[in-house]
Amino acid sequence: MRRVVVTGYGAVSPCGLDAVSSWRSIVEGKSGIAPITLFDATEYAARFAGECTGFSAEKVVPKRDVRSMDRFIHLAMGAATETVERAGVADASDAFKERIGVLIGVGIGGLGYLEAMCKVLADKGPSRITPYFIPATITNLAPGQISMKYGFKGENYASTSACASGAHAIGEGFRAIARGELDGCVTGGAEAVITPLGVGGFAAMRALSKRNDAPEEASRPWDADRDGFVIGEGAGLLFLEEREHAIARGATLYAEIVGYGASADAHHMTKPAPEGEGAQRAMRIALRDAKLDPSKIDYLNAHATSTPGGDLLELQAIGHVFGDHARNGLWVSSTKSMTGHLLGAAGGFESVLSVQALCEGVVPGTLNLDTPDVGTEGFDLVPHTARKRALNYVLSNSFGFGGTNAALIFARAGLVKDRS
Repeated sequence: MRRVVVTGYGAVSPCGLDAVSSWRSIVEGKSGIAPITLFDATEYAARFAGECTGFSAEKVVPKRDVRSMDRFIHLAMGAATETVERAGVADASDAFKERIGVLIGVGIGGLGYLEAMCKVLADKGPSRITPYFIPATITNLAPGQISMKYGFKGENYASTSACASGAHAIGEGFRAIARGELDGCVTGGAEAVITPLGVGGFAAMRALSKRNDAPEEASRPWDADRDGFVIGEGAGLLFLEEREHAIARGATLYAEIVGYGASADAHHMTKPAPEGEGAQRAMRIALRDAKLDPSKIDYLNAHATSTPGGDLLELQAIGHVFGDHARNGLWVSSTKSMTGHLLGAAGGFESVLSVQALCEGVVPGTLNLDTPDVGTEGFDLVPHTARKRALNYVLSNSFGFGGTNAALIFARAGLVKDRS
């Protein structure tokens, strides 16, 4: 199997409109969560979110094309522009472009556009529905639009697995390059469902925090006072590349992806399996894929969304997989404490953060962890403040409704000498 490295990355998030500013804000412990401005949320139980405030689609999409795409595609294009530029592949040879895929995870798709067209249908009739409606809303037009912009002609599709969508896309891109089916891949996740129906739907499930008086304190993974997650939006993408190909063209190697594990709980529509059994298997598969002992993982970017049940079940899973190392050497934190939950984009964005953590030797803190809940004893959850640490291996978890789980392992660039 061929080795796969990260030679580019990009992001649009509630904490910044590119990967660099997002990372800086997160390391500084600044929350991107604030009252909703994308629609009038006055009557909603949860009136705040992690919005990509200030994002302009016209900076990354020609003005004439903006209306042909839903916001999730705009955000994907924003992250892709940065990723491709950082990787230096916008002007790649035709032969290379035929071997570059685009795999983007999207959990829900064009919900905002769908809501708008439902109103048009109700108010003005079917003849007034825009011909852009279908291509603006279907999930595969996120990778499709990126492919068309740059002429990347390899595998091109969207993965949809709820909040694990972005992580699954990265894992499949990794596998495709390792097997020799691609030489490069733009991959990660995008999501934009801070809409009346999106917020209303999650609120109806009683999944969202109602801390309207202090939005920046609402996302509090593992804290005893957490009352639900905060919905967010954004995109996070990586450019993965076959290692020898990247070295030959003089690319910067930011990290190496060394392990991917996926599993199903086969348990419940929304509740994780007892003891986080499915999450355990995903992490073990990733460790086996990477040929790593669990003690080698220095930092784990947790899925931890700030829900009463899910946070502790993930810790239980970590405890089972990592044994003594879970409470003696492994640092675990949740960056969702600052961004909210980016849903289908979460795995992609948190993979970008994992790569940046390896590059900088910094572990982001878990904001708002004021009163650790019962069951967190002994775990180092990096409360409040980022810390410096030499990092060799980072694992990132992503889980989704339907009991779908994904785990990715990244290594510091140049660390691994031989993976045979």
